[in-house]
Amino acid sequence: MVKLLVGHKGSGKTKKMLHLANELVETCDGNVIFINKNEDLMYDLKHNIRIVCMEDYPNITNSDEYIGFIYGIISSDHDIDTMFIDGILRHADVSLGNLPEFIERIKKISNMFNIDFVVSLSAEKEEMIGVDFTDCEILN
Repeated sequence: MVKLLVGHKGSGKTKKMLHLANELVETCDGNVIFINKNEDLMYDLKHNIRIVCMEDYPNITNSDEYIGFIYGIISSDHDIDTMFIDGILRHADVSLGNLPEFIERIKKISNMFNIDFVVSLSAEKEEMIGVDFTDCEILN
């Protein structure tokens, strides 16, 4: 399942993601991954959440490479329950224009590997033209 937190900057998406991740890691049977642009949230997440800072991977510059990166994370850990991606529109070249394709690709990954994705986007649902929200849950 792909779960989306949508809303403009400053609407509390990251705070809600932190709360969801910290709560989930206490109850889930698998591992929790939190992908963020930088290390700013490192001390806000519980120690047993794997934090991935995209600044450490500056050569991931487009959505194909980003999807490959996600596959790489999955291939190194077969026990992933949920993957959080904070602020996807600030990663690689993911934009509102190619967001529909990106969402479809993570839906397929979610179904293939039985991993939930929680993704925050600094945009309103109405701005995400072309995104198929079937099999997606809007959390806010």
